[in-house]
Amino acid sequence: MAKKEINSYKCSECGYRSTTMMGRCPKCGSWGTMEDDTPIQTVKGGLVAAAKAAVPISGLEVEEQERILSGIDELDRVLGGGWVQGGVTLLGGEPGVGKSTLLLQVCAEMAKRGSRVLYISGEESSGQLALRGRRLGLMTQGLDLLCESDLPSSLAAAENHGYKFMVIDSVQAFRADSESGWAGSPNQVKGVAAMAVETAKRCGIPTVLVGHITKQGQIAGPKLLEHLVDVVLLFSGEQNSPNRLLRAEKNRYGSTEELGIFEMSERGLTAVNDPSRLYWNGTDLGSSGVSISMVLEGSRALAAEIQALGCVTPFPYPKRTARGIDVSRLQLLLAVLERRCGIPSRTSDIYLNVAGGLQLKDPAADLGICASLASAVMDIELPSDVCFIGEVGLAGEVRPAGRTLMRVKEAARLGFTRAVISRRTPKESYPIEVLKISSLREIVDLFLKR
Repeated sequence: MAKKEINSYKCSECGYRSTTMMGRCPKCGSWGTMEDDTPIQTVKGGLVAAAKAAVPISGLEVEEQERILSGIDELDRVLGGGWVQGGVTLLGGEPGVGKSTLLLQVCAEMAKRGSRVLYISGEESSGQLALRGRRLGLMTQGLDLLCESDLPSSLAAAENHGYKFMVIDSVQAFRADSESGWAGSPNQVKGVAAMAVETAKRCGIPTVLVGHITKQGQIAGPKLLEHLVDVVLLFSGEQNSPNRLLRAEKNRYGSTEELGIFEMSERGLTAVNDPSRLYWNGTDLGSSGVSISMVLEGSRALAAEIQALGCVTPFPYPKRTARGIDVSRLQLLLAVLERRCGIPSRTSDIYLNVAGGLQLKDPAADLGICASLASAVMDIELPSDVCFIGEVGLAGEVRPAGRTLMRVKEAARLGFTRAVISRRTPKESYPIEVLKISSLREIVDLFLKR
């Protein structure tokens, strides 16, 4: 008796499997993500495909891909030098952060350079886009708008009219006839992205897909969406701040460590030429708990102002609040200060903030964070002409930071006269005085003695 084939369905979000088709995954709660995953039956003794010979990598000739400048230096820095022919970029960000404004400015700059550009919008009308373009002064020849939800016809227009750059805003607003579900569902997002990628690769058109953001800060849709594209960019910014940050989460053509900094104004987004002044205003408030650390964001050094506040708590469990760094990192450094330097904080509420909304991921900011925390707990002011550069280990040792000379040069440009670095840092000719230390306890001996 032949074995009966059993159908299988798999959730594209979490991988949950079921033998019955369901509209909602019972494990992760996502709608429309259950897909047919029935294994393909092979015939015993069937034909075997002809094997292909492998090619040694040393024998391949690779041509350097020509970059197409976007006209905005901050964006080109994050991309790694500009757009790549046939490359597909996914740009995500919260509503109102300025994704459409940035791309409209890019399209206008490329059109001014002689490239024909197509902006496909499934969310806004041509009148709305034209009104924004007039307000921003982007009315230029060579920039065409196409506002409809029929993606196949829009892609055909891009292919037949010789466009050199294309924007699809957004990937959740279109629908692919080959997939089931409504526009924005995981199946539709996957189908729309696959159509756009196929057209971009076949015609060699650099393409940007705009993606929505979920409550968790992730790009909406299946994770496969990020695998299909070549570059994933995240555009972020505080709601009450004009500053905007552009980072690359994935880049097949360049580094993911670069940071683009913009400022939103009435004339659109403008590049910030001196980012250190953006996160540090140079004022001396004469307060305890304030320190300056020189951090790296890609190929540039920034001055990060770290502010800490400690106050005695009446509750048995003290509060730990951090803005700009992970709370777990704050708790780790507080434990190092208490164990290695004898600065207890278990009876105090600790609040830490990185000014300007900067997110610190550079481990070289540890020394500045520890100096700020120690100053806040002991209520002793740190000198305003000193910056701190170094990584702190669990043993209380201060480890050298990468590109220390670049960081110290930026500190000298900003007016600092002294820099605290690790004693194990290689000898260099520094433009300002450097104080080399080997352990965190020396910070207390140098600056926090009454």
